[in-house]
Amino acid sequence: MSDKDLIHRVYGYLAEDEDARVCKDIPESACNHQPRSFVLMLLSLTLTKLGDTLVSARLVLPWMLSTLGAPAIFISALVPLRESLALLPQLFVAQKLREQPVRKWFWVAGSVGQALALALMIVAVATLNDSALGWSVVILLAIFSLSRGICSVANKDVTGKTVSKTRRGRLSGVAASAAGFLTLATALVIMFAPDISGERWLFLALLGAGVILWASAALLYAGIPEVAGSTEGGGNAINEALRSLTLLWRNGQFGHFVITRALLVSAAFAIPYIVVLIQRQGDAELTSLGSLLLASGLAGLLAGRVWGRWSDAASDRVMAAASVMSTLVMLLALGLYYWMPHALAIGWVAGALLFLSAVAHHGARVGRKTYLVDMATQDNRAQLTAVSNTVMGVILLAGILLGWLDSAYGVAAVLWFLVAVGVLAFVSALALPNVSGEEN
Repeated sequence: MSDKDLIHRVYGYLAEDEDARVCKDIPESACNHQPRSFVLMLLSLTLTKLGDTLVSARLVLPWMLSTLGAPAIFISALVPLRESLALLPQLFVAQKLREQPVRKWFWVAGSVGQALALALMIVAVATLNDSALGWSVVILLAIFSLSRGICSVANKDVTGKTVSKTRRGRLSGVAASAAGFLTLATALVIMFAPDISGERWLFLALLGAGVILWASAALLYAGIPEVAGSTEGGGNAINEALRSLTLLWRNGQFGHFVITRALLVSAAFAIPYIVVLIQRQGDAELTSLGSLLLASGLAGLLAGRVWGRWSDAASDRVMAAASVMSTLVMLLALGLYYWMPHALAIGWVAGALLFLSAVAHHGARVGRKTYLVDMATQDNRAQLTAVSNTVMGVILLAGILLGWLDSAYGVAAVLWFLVAVGVLAFVSALALPNVSGEEN
């Protein structure tokens, strides 16, 4: 069997498109190359999604800094830096992206930048301690996040040029499932060797795996047969960026989507606070590094493809369902906290809460990514992505205020606030028009 035949067979199975004839909303010249584009992009995204879990700023890096004695101020800065710096600069990157007819090289460069940042982080972890380690990791994470931002805005544009509408959700969902399976295997290794979970060499191994994953992803992505696209709309980056922001009110549907996406952050912010509720019941073993990776891996493995297929038909409904699921999990956690706090220390109960929270978070991510790519056109996809991500960067940075709410009124108050936001996300998502169905 030739490589071409193998690629077509894999594509036909995963995309459920045996003849590769579904070519909606992509250039005609890209249609014949769609199987190869789909498979190479799938492999690249799987590797980077696995890398995101292995060097997670929500879990692994805080665990690492805490174990190696870095001050708490550096630990609290990890998530805001990781999330906001990956989003805020994208409005300016998009202007440069639009000047280039072939845009996959932005993604390749961003992946190489992430690999280099992790390689330098390995040196820091191997040689430094305390504040010196904290400063080094925070600075390198900033470089990593900026590089990630380049990849984010480029990938949506390349996906829109190479993978057909009604197949993009499958791409994201299958990548999440595959990465979830690999994460699951990693978690089991860590869980069956708990005596080494806090050792420095384990963190070096995770960072080293990240370097290999991003470097390999860059090589695979470089092989995507992207066709040249439109280069109109370039100009002074700052002026064009500020002008692009007016799309929030000039394009009503886009503005509505951005509001919905902003409200969906409740699904992401809820996870660490549910973990806090569980930890306060004294079950530290359950919330160990391996156990949290296990919950995340299972969620991605089991839910990714389901969310992806549904997103191809109705990504707006996926966002609504994910917000409902996240809100119900938060309410369940709060109910247990008030009336059956001892239940949070039961392994399967706490594990179920973490798993369901992660499933909801996956749904929110897959749904909003598919919706944005399908809503946009080839000419404005990079611009809309950058505007949306820049607004989200500001909102995520403002998420630091949740820490103040927690310290002033307690973790339950934070979760009640996020419940209210989740309800608003559900209402807003239901009001969005369908842009992903077969009839479009």
